[in-house]
Amino acid sequence: MMIKTAWGQLTGALLALTISVAGNTELTECEAQDLSSLNSTPILDVHQTHRELQTFVRSRIAPLPVSQYAEDWKVQAAKARNAVLENVVYRGEAAKWKERPVCVQMLGTIEGGPGYSIQKLRLEVLPDLWIPALLYVPEKLDGKVPVFLNVNGHDGNGKAADYKQARCIHMARNGIIALNLEWFGMGQLATPGFAHGRMNQLDLCGTSGLSPFVLAMSRGIDFLVSLEHADPSRVGVAGLSGGGWQTILISSIDLRVSLCNPVAGYSSYLTRIDNPSDLGDSEQTPVDLGMTADYSTLTAMLAPRAALLTYNEKDNCCFASGHALPPLLAAAEPVYGMLGVSDRLRSHINHDPGTHNFLLDNRQALYRMIRDQWFGGDEAKFATIERPLDNEIRTRDQLNVPLPESNLDFQRVALKLVSQVKSEREAKGRVPRDQKLKEIAQTIRLREYSATETKVSEETIGDLVVRRWALKLNSDWTIPLVEYAPKETKGAVIVFSDKGRAGSSDDVLKLVNEGRHVFAVDLFYHGECAIPERAYLWALLVSTAGERPIGLQVGQLNAVIDFAVKQAHQAVELHPIGEASCVTALISGALKNEWISWINESGGMESLEKVVTESYSFEQIPELFCFGLLKVTDIAELRRLNMKD
Repeated sequence: MMIKTAWGQLTGALLALTISVAGNTELTECEAQDLSSLNSTPILDVHQTHRELQTFVRSRIAPLPVSQYAEDWKVQAAKARNAVLENVVYRGEAAKWKERPVCVQMLGTIEGGPGYSIQKLRLEVLPDLWIPALLYVPEKLDGKVPVFLNVNGHDGNGKAADYKQARCIHMARNGIIALNLEWFGMGQLATPGFAHGRMNQLDLCGTSGLSPFVLAMSRGIDFLVSLEHADPSRVGVAGLSGGGWQTILISSIDLRVSLCNPVAGYSSYLTRIDNPSDLGDSEQTPVDLGMTADYSTLTAMLAPRAALLTYNEKDNCCFASGHALPPLLAAAEPVYGMLGVSDRLRSHINHDPGTHNFLLDNRQALYRMIRDQWFGGDEAKFATIERPLDNEIRTRDQLNVPLPESNLDFQRVALKLVSQVKSEREAKGRVPRDQKLKEIAQTIRLREYSATETKVSEETIGDLVVRRWALKLNSDWTIPLVEYAPKETKGAVIVFSDKGRAGSSDDVLKLVNEGRHVFAVDLFYHGECAIPERAYLWALLVSTAGERPIGLQVGQLNAVIDFAVKQAHQAVELHPIGEASCVTALISGALKNEWISWINESGGMESLEKVVTESYSFEQIPELFCFGLLKVTDIAELRRLNMKD
């Protein structure tokens, strides 16, 4: 098969031309404008794809394991925990990273306040990737004391956030060693290379982008329990928002955590489907987590350990108490009851101010939980009323922790992985075609679709018949297609674009002018099949549910190819426009080689490595972050697979 790459960009000036169809019929300028208008006119209901996407994802979220007996639940929870660790967190190179010994560098002590000091340190998460932290140490340490990991969310102040400092100070004043850990993308780590949408660059290379997040927390706990005065039976974690997400994740999979307090940090994926404000970024919605264990299951997995679920009544960000909390309690309460530890599960709803916060009311709810669970309810051993801070809040500069100049970030880690997977592919050499195609199909989680067509309208422009179709693909999707059929044809071509049909009108007009039988279609995530709001967050949801956006597109395109071949009675050319569409076309062409006569790429890339070298973020072009795709293949090989012998 021949492959042609077209780099020229067509302009709207084509609309001013007189268009001739197959050399027999000329369209006037007005008719050309009508044709362009038809190409842009919607075929589907504006909410069609969104509704279908909600149904599609909902059916793929792993249900809560059902157990009637305590021992059976323990088995089910252990199975889910291992599945999350093995199939989600420690994939690819991450399996090696987790075996590395903990490396912490102490960098001096600064003055705290009455009863405690603050030690600066940095912690190595991955080889050559360090994060800063602060250790709040009680002045008087006698015997074993609790240790607490305080994580933060999407707050630009990072570890210097005043409400986080206040929490650490109160703990240290009352005899708990508290670690204040910086978070990727925040505070000192607020750099483009640590933006959370760039963790998916690791996914592209076949290594879990989630793993640095988990390893940071796990290393923090490793460090805490290694301290001389640490009581390993009393390890706590708490955080707001993204810190709440960190808290539920690490607490559900790391059994060393004996008390946790996620604050306004998460909800079930099923809740998120109906409450878009809860849709989470890349770290909240990692590849395959939803198909492995929903957040309701992770919440139940906290049992029998102490857990306080804190939510805010009028949360102005996400995870408002009214919709987020009840499903989590419904999942966890029966398990805690079955294990005979109902008193270890609590919830707290903040009403004043009730917005997205970890302010005094929420902090003191945590202090009461600590007092009751770790200090036998004795206020004298652990005070629940927070004393005035007496100017003890430090500035960001005062809390700054030196980091190596060569410190890695997500992109730099991904660049190393790119080099590694490229070498591995080259060392493996060419594999048999059938085996390679199978690997690609498995990687993109390809679904086979057949189309049932419904003709929406038909009209004639000159000698050109224009039919508008709605194609139903199995019971999953409905996609729109416009067919331009001349009386005499010079070949058939399918046109699709990253910008949707409306962005392909100039190309369609040019192809019609050449006498081509044209099929202009929108695939998932583009044109009419785009998601109107929070689009990339829905693409993440597709991926966490075990599917792949590019796999959906390839499956849909394959069904469109079958339809077009049936209508045109011949093999078809693919004319993709844009980087994502070109990759979709190359994969589809390789898998359906016998029905593709030509692939005419417009605006394609030369290598998937560009996603990393130019540091794309997931929200820019979700399809190209398919887990492990670069490990399996690249553009040059896809083009070779499209060549006919």
